[in-house]
Amino acid sequence: MIVRVMGAAGAALLMLAAVPASAQQFSDSYNFLNAIRETDGAKVNKYLENKSLRIVNAKDRMTGEGALHIVTKRNDATYLRVLLQQDDINANLPDGRGNTALIIAAERGWGEGVQILIKYGANVNLANSSGETPLIRAVQVHDIDVVRQLLDAGANPDRTDNVTGKSARDYAHDETRYPQIAKLLNEAPKGGKSSGAAAPAGPKL
Repeated sequence: MIVRVMGAAGAALLMLAAVPASAQQFSDSYNFLNAIRETDGAKVNKYLENKSLRIVNAKDRMTGEGALHIVTKRNDATYLRVLLQQDDINANLPDGRGNTALIIAAERGWGEGVQILIKYGANVNLANSSGETPLIRAVQVHDIDVVRQLLDAGANPDRTDNVTGKSARDYAHDETRYPQIAKLLNEAPKGGKSSGAAAPAGPKL
């Protein structure tokens, strides 16, 4: 009798294992992030409109990446604005390495994304797990326009990272091939200047 029960249970497990992945049930968070990746506006809006899900800050279990990171990596201004207009959005959501969307936009040299994120309240001085701020990353990739944007928004040129102990000002000074960036950082006030802006209304998908 016991042998038969065990056999039936084993058969049931085999049947479940045989079900293809496409037929398995995924979480709302997984489906939302997948819709973001596939730029499926209808599905994205469906999830965002269901406020009970509170899904806009969902993260990928493997990378810690959220919707803001995904759309920033593809320089998608439309989706970025839509996400930032959500009431419960965290504009400073970190991924698994502590990178915010603003850090990603800065290191990609995506000036429009930097502008949008700052306008919607992204913290220009929030560092990743290595202590790198958006300004440090912008200096490291030698993007003078993004460096200027961040300084104008109050980025601190003197905050140091956790790896070398250097600040954005230090990195700019050490890199002699980009004297204009060094000049910007040299003239920046110690600790940066304060700045803020209100978030305007924007488009829907």
